Amino acid sequence: MNKESKLSKRMALVKPSGIRKFFDLASEMENVVSLGVGEPDFDTPWHIREAAIYSIEQGKTFYTANRGLLELRQEICRYLKQRFQLSYDPKQEVIVTVGGSEAIDITLRAILNPGDEVIVLSPGYVAYEPGVVMNGGVPVVIELQEEHAFKLMPEQLKAAISDKTKAILLNFPGNPTGSVMTHADYEALVPILQESGILVISDEIYAELTYDVAHASPANFDAIKDQVILISGFSKAFAMTGWRLGYVCADAVFIDAMNKIHQYIIMSAPSAAQYGAIEGLRNGMDHVQEMRDAYQVRRNFIVNGFNRLGLTTHMPQGAFYIFPCIRSSGLSSEAFCGELLAEQKVACVPGNAFGEAGEGFIRVSYAYSIEEIKVALSRIEAFLTNRGMMNESKC
Repeated sequence: MNKESKLSKRMALVKPSGIRKFFDLASEMENVVSLGVGEPDFDTPWHIREAAIYSIEQGKTFYTANRGLLELRQEICRYLKQRFQLSYDPKQEVIVTVGGSEAIDITLRAILNPGDEVIVLSPGYVAYEPGVVMNGGVPVVIELQEEHAFKLMPEQLKAAISDKTKAILLNFPGNPTGSVMTHADYEALVPILQESGILVISDEIYAELTYDVAHASPANFDAIKDQVILISGFSKAFAMTGWRLGYVCADAVFIDAMNKIHQYIIMSAPSAAQYGAIEGLRNGMDHVQEMRDAYQVRRNFIVNGFNRLGLTTHMPQGAFYIFPCIRSSGLSSEAFCGELLAEQKVACVPGNAFGEAGEGFIRVSYAYSIEEIKVALSRIEAFLTNRGMMNESKC
């Protein structure tokens, strides 16, 4: 039997994650310093863990409402209103999901028909383009430019929209670039979005991790708010990656459709995680601030370090990644990361894992201690020195 012939033709179009290759290689080596993982190195604050433990001790281990505990949805809405001036109805316009990943998937399932186009940004998070393909859509790629700090420019958006465009998928603050869109940046896009009527899927998982500028959302604009599907979660800001808890906020029409899918494939998000998230939203913002302050110190340190080495990078204003240019090495992104790992045992992620526009760059996470970053920079300096590539920026 030809087993491959039994697979979905759609899945043949999806490439394996470019991130996992280097994680798997690094996991087989000793004494590796990894700057590749997009995960906070902080423990989940104790009071959040304690609330989840207490919920289990109290026997609150049953399915919750499909859309999530009403108490949690109310806290999410209160939080969004207080922090970002966004108003949503907790009963009709919010659904709690198993991480931001499920949120993205059920959003795409709910809106796409075969052949619908979805604009995706490159470099961009590795799951977006495959998610569109797996749900029958056609990705249309906009290549972001370093000279514009990897922001989406109005002329790029206008040129990408066609009569087949159903949605655009945004992620600001961005992974892998750390780029942000300010209120003024979005304001320039609003007339184009309003005229086209396309949906705006806005993944704002890094909303709490902005530096020097305030977070802005396309949902802040009344003219297009009913077009915006806002996705977020607890993984990054609250150091809750393994808890797998996210949410979607949108018009009730979209949430109702998503809930049908959610009912059949998930039922409800984990109950203990939901009780922990309630506690986090009520009493955890001081911890969020402490972690954000620590990331900012690390950001400044690592940006200065890479620029000193000649691997120039713009100053990211969000998330916990830098996206340095490695063209001065004469190596491709994959070759640079492969040889750096083999020779100096430092793990980074090739920029082309995030789309073709990422070639010539690498993604480096600073969700690590200053001590680990110092070791990594020392090894990268040795790697460049051994090859006679120190301070030869070509970017």
